[in-house]
Parts: sequence; structure tokens; C-alpha cells
Amino acid sequence: MSDIKLVSAQEMLTKAKAGKYAVAQININNLEWTKAVLTTVQELQSPIILGVSEGAGKYMCGFNTVTAMTTAMMKTLGITVPVALHLDHGSYEGAKQALADGFSSIMFDGSHYGIEENIEKTKEIVALAYAKGVSVEAEVGSIGGEEDGVIGGGEVADPEECKKIADLGVTMLAAGIGNIHGVYPPNWTGLNFEVLAKIQELTGTMPLVLHGGTGIPADMIKESISLGVSKINVNTECQLSFAEATRKYIEAGKDREGKGFDPRKLLNPGYEAIKATVKEKLELFGSVGKA
Repeated sequence: MSDIKLVSAQEMLTKAKAGKYAVAQININNLEWTKAVLTTVQELQSPIILGVSEGAGKYMCGFNTVTAMTTAMMKTLGITVPVALHLDHGSYEGAKQALADGFSSIMFDGSHYGIEENIEKTKEIVALAYAKGVSVEAEVGSIGGEEDGVIGGGEVADPEECKKIADLGVTMLAAGIGNIHGVYPPNWTGLNFEVLAKIQELTGTMPLVLHGGTGIPADMIKESISLGVSKINVNTECQLSFAEATRKYIEAGKDREGKGFDPRKLLNPGYEAIKATVKEKLELFGSVGKA
């Protein structure tokens, strides 16, 4: 495959929905993260969606920098599996910026607007994105926890509202079913599969998205995939494993041995930890060998 480039998430998610597995969205935060995810998916021959929040995009010097880094890295590493670069929880302005800067997939999160305004703005983003062959994710019922300052209380989406948004022609739909961003509290009551089944019934073949994939038990993940979830987002889990591996390296005094302080050495245990976490998720979601 000489022409290595980013792709829309449409085809990989359509295949996942039909094949009863899910594609992982792994959020990236820097070069190490991106390299860890890309090398792992190539090894395991899995499609992947690289998620970038607006905050992470800003941290990495703008969406244009993220696009340039990712595409250059794909070419250098010889990545042949399908890779979508996806804006996670995009604002209206952020969605337009990511489109201009070469992202191949966009999430417009209009869940904090009233349903009518959410519909109007989603329609506009869909038209702009589809003109460029870019996939679109919309959200109904905010996801619990905090994501770049947007806080949701673990709400459960209204299936009828989900149908209204799905009918706008979005590629994929994120619906709140009691899931939460970040670490799940001890009193979490689990996912609402009744609502998920109803959403699936009303939205048909549309790939559904589960946000807050960190910490959801494996049996619930498998159940949600059987009910139409084709994309599962993971961010916090990679951050936790990266932090833990880095802490162990420093607490063991390895940064003081020889040139152990060199960032290439200092960040390597964290890099390997991200790879291990991603591998675990791809195996659980069933996307290994599906590229």
C-alpha cells in the first residue's frame, strides 16, 4: 500500500457493526502515545481511531501539527491498517477547525444544546464533513464525568432523540447509557442495556459509540457490542498505565543510572505500558486481525 493516508471511520465501523466487534478509539496525547498506538495496531492488524480532544490538540500545538505528525509517522512506520484521526467531543468551532486541518473524522458534541439546536448544528457539520469524505459522530445525552471541562452526570439518552439525530445522516452515534469519563466511582450502577437495546432498535444499522471505556467490566463491554456498539473510547486507562510505569522507573532510581534521565529512556516504560493496554483493549473488543 504505497499511498498511506488517513481514512474516514465509516467503512471500519460498518464492518465492525456487521461483524459484531468494536473498533477502539484510543486518545493520543503526544508523540509517544501516537507511536505506541500505531505500532500496536500494525502488529495486531487492527483498524484504529486516534482520538484527539480539543485540549490535547491545543497541547500538541494545534490540529494541523497533529495531522502532520500522524501522517508522517504512518509513512515512516509503514502503517497499512486503516487509521482514522478523530476529533473527540468537538465544539462547533473546533469541528470546523479540525476539518480544515485534515482530520478524517469529527465528533460534534452538541449534547449540551437543546435538541433543536443540536439538530441544526449537527446538520451543518454533517454537510461540511461529507463534502470532504469525513465521518461524523454526534452525541445525545451527555456522558458522565468530565471531558475537557464538559461535565455530564452519567445521563441516559432518550431513544427518540437518538433517532432524530441518527436520521440526520451521521456516521455514528454516541448515546449516554450511564457511562462515565474517567475512573468509575464505587457506587456506579452499570450500563443501561434496556435503553441501549431500544436505541439499537430505532437506529438500525448505525454504528453506536460507547464513551468512557476505561473501567467498564469485560462482560458489560461484550454485552454492549452484542447490542450494536461498534466503537469504544479509551483514554484514562492508557494515562494511568503510562503514569504507573513512569513512576516505577523513577522510584527504582533508574533515571539516575547512566543516562537514564534521557527522555527516550525515561518515557520508554510508559510507552510500553500504553502498548500493553492497547493490545488488551483490541483483544477484548474483538478487532484483532480485522484490518
